[in-house]
Parts: sequence; C-alpha cells; structure tokens
Amino acid sequence: MDFFSDLAGKRVVITGACGVIGRWIVDAFRAAGSELCLTDAGDADLTAYAAGIDLGESGFAHAADLTEEASIDALIAEISKRWGSPDILVNNAGIYPSGFLLDISTEEFDRIFSINLRAPFLLTKGVALQMIHKGVKGSIINISSGASRKMRRTVVPYCTSKTALDRLTKGFAIELAEFGIRVNALEPGFVAGSSVSNLTEDHVRNTIAAIPLGRPSTAADVGNGLLYLASDASAYVTGATLTIDGGNSIGSLAVHQAKKHPL
Repeated sequence: MDFFSDLAGKRVVITGACGVIGRWIVDAFRAAGSELCLTDAGDADLTAYAAGIDLGESGFAHAADLTEEASIDALIAEISKRWGSPDILVNNAGIYPSGFLLDISTEEFDRIFSINLRAPFLLTKGVALQMIHKGVKGSIINISSGASRKMRRTVVPYCTSKTALDRLTKGFAIELAEFGIRVNALEPGFVAGSSVSNLTEDHVRNTIAAIPLGRPSTAADVGNGLLYLASDASAYVTGATLTIDGGNSIGSLAVHQAKKHPL
C-alpha cells in the first residue's frame, strides 16, 4: 500500500458499498488511509456496516436510492455540506438481473439503466461540479464489466448498460480533462454471486472453468487496480478501461481444438 500513499486522507465516495465488490473497494481505500463516504440503497444494512468499520475522521454513510434523482441530489448535497468536494468518486453500484429479452418488462429494463447508467451520469455530473468549484483535480472511476464487449444471453440489458457506461466514461474524460479531473473505468473479473445476483454452483463452476487464468476475482485484484486508477500513479491516464478479469472477456475456453502437447 506504500505505493499508493498519496491516497491517505483523500475523500472518497463509494456507491453500492454493501455489495461484495463494494466492500472490497471500501477495504482497499481504508487500508490506504482514505476518508470514506459510503452509500447504498438499504439504510439499515448500510448503517450496520458503517458502524463496524473505520470511515476516517470525517467519513460518513448516507443511504441513497439511485433510481430516484431526488435521492441522488440529496446525497450530492450531503457531500457538499460535509466535504465541499470529494477527491475520488467510485460509481460501483449496479444490478445484474437475469431474463430473456422477450420476457423483460419495460419497468425492469428502465430500472437496469437507471442504476447502471443514469445514476453514474448524475453523480459524476454533481461531483465534478463540486471538484471544479473547489479546484480539486480528482479521479472518477466507473465499475464496468467485460460484458460491455462480450454479449451474454439472459443479461443483454446489463451488457448494453455497461457498453453505454464505457462510452459515458470516455465522454466525461474528454470534457473534464481541462479541469484536471480524470475519468476511467475498471472491469473486475468474475465474482461468485452477491446479494443481487444469486448464482448456482453449476454456473459458478462452469464460469471459472472458462476463465483463461482459471480462477475468480479476489479483493486484492480489484483493490490494486482501483487504487492505481485513483492515485497519482495513473496521473496521465484518463478515458481508459482497466480490465482485471483473468482474460475472461477476451474469449472462451469452451470451444477449442485438442492438442497433444504444449506449443
């Protein structure tokens, strides 16, 4: 963590903080000595989680429903009241519901894009304005997915929302560069289920078997990549997508020609 010592005392906003990857992100920034603002949809779960960890001297938790613009505005206002501006925003919150396109309702389609795309737009816009007003040359990181480039049956709206998030990342990057604000995306690898994505044992086993490096993501994989994008180590990086998924998004091991010996 010494490599990312410049993150000590930095003020970091993390959405979807109570999820599996969200907690990994929280732990990474805690280890780096950052001050944290945690947000998630469940007020009781968020309060209980935040009460059990050190958020830093000025850290706080604030529940927000990312499908509601008023709730997002309230979160942005609370950040302004507490900090004036954060140094880092991590748009991590996302949902991964499963269903064939012919079965998905308009309401469900809209909910996916509301959380996975619209919320990062609104939060990035609000936080970037705070950064500009306070003269903060900050870092904004969107948690994307290899699904943005590799279509998957039964989660097409999710894949599409992540493709759009990648384009939004590049759009904000090019427009915020003049203010010294960097915007990048991180694509974590496969994580074996969460509170919003219940996966069968067969699905988990088959997915891991198809990953070129042969294992799922770990907290260290996500944390190291995230801290790199947040820190001065990536001071000349913006509009980029860092993929840390063991090669899962580059192709499939499911179909291959048999060979008698290594090349």
